Amino acid sequence: MKRVSFSLQLLLGLVVGAALGFAALVWNLEWLADVLTEVGNIFVQLLRLAVAPLVFTAVVVSVANLRNVGNAARLAGKTLLWFLATALIAVIVGIVLGLVINPGQGVTLDTSGAEAPERVGSWVDFLTGIIPTNVVTAFSELNVLQIVFLGVVLGAAALAIGEKAEPFLTLSRSILELVQKALWWVIRLAPIGTAGLIGKAVATYGWDLLGPLARVSLGVYVGCLIVLLAVYPTLLALVGKVNPVTFFRNAWPAIELAFVSRSSVGTLPVTQKVTIERLGVDRDYAAFAVPFGATTKMDGCASVYPAIAAIFVAQVYDIPLGLGEYLLIAFVAVVGSAATAGLTGAIVMLTLTLSTLGLPLEGVGLLLAIDPILDMIRTATNVTGQIVVPVLVARSENRLDDAVLNAPPQPLDSAPVAPARPAGGSAAA
Repeated sequence: MKRVSFSLQLLLGLVVGAALGFAALVWNLEWLADVLTEVGNIFVQLLRLAVAPLVFTAVVVSVANLRNVGNAARLAGKTLLWFLATALIAVIVGIVLGLVINPGQGVTLDTSGAEAPERVGSWVDFLTGIIPTNVVTAFSELNVLQIVFLGVVLGAAALAIGEKAEPFLTLSRSILELVQKALWWVIRLAPIGTAGLIGKAVATYGWDLLGPLARVSLGVYVGCLIVLLAVYPTLLALVGKVNPVTFFRNAWPAIELAFVSRSSVGTLPVTQKVTIERLGVDRDYAAFAVPFGATTKMDGCASVYPAIAAIFVAQVYDIPLGLGEYLLIAFVAVVGSAATAGLTGAIVMLTLTLSTLGLPLEGVGLLLAIDPILDMIRTATNVTGQIVVPVLVARSENRLDDAVLNAPPQPLDSAPVAPARPAGGSAAA
């Protein structure tokens, strides 16, 4: 298998998984469906196992690495502005597409049994939820937003202390590299995990389930594909002066893994590899931008999907939406995307949008059945945006290596995990 590229291995996993899932569906092979489900679940559990230490150490190290980056404040500001700008474009795409296809019009679903999810987002919950009540709870309950907060605070404190913080930063870098190496071993199992996840999806979601929600499903996929194949390439070509074909060729392993794993954080090591070693983004800047993007940059989950889903819920419950409501959808998408926190699913972000608009939270229950199917394209869009923005910012700051960008893609199997630079190292040009 070492002679077969990682991207091709993932593709083979997709094909084999889809074939097995189809066989389980057609011939009603419950045992096969159960096996595929367990294989997929184990793979996702392995990814989630690394989330807390990976996010915490990545954020601490990325903040500390800002001391190695010239004009760090300007780079951080540009990154944030591009995060906001692309989120705004993505939510506009979602709103316009929702108004065109009317995803809930004519849909007859029994809403009496729909229940609001246990995880409900509100602005108060979002704002107060950033700060943990205690450190242990943030990690034990896997609250990624709180872990990010702790990482930012400690990273900033390490910057302020200087040399006295070097033992802590050295330990954080070591843990980060250990977790990345262990997670890379898990990622090497992705072709098998892919077969299980795709097989489970095919075996579980027949037309009887997808039929009534076909329009909203199609809308989410089309909206995300518009952002993926029209918005991002346009920005890359016009602003970044990067050939979109070259970009997607180099970034494809991360996008593909994001699609099947449904986890931006779980894809983080591959995202960082392709951003630095295939697209040529400066290592020190990427060490800051990529981890933050993996936890806060969610164009699929926080922009396209909530816009279309909110219009769907409003139409199903026959609640009219006006200009003010559409502006609120855009506001929530741009400001609240960190609520999705890089984990699988976008339930918190959707409930945040619905509660802001005053729409029934029970509407979320209508979409939960197909959420894994929608989450695949949403996460692929998320991760692509998390790579596009560093490329755009790096280009504007002369931190993009065109020799690396235009070189033949380096096999990820042999590409080393990018080590974090020790504090005080020289910044790359």
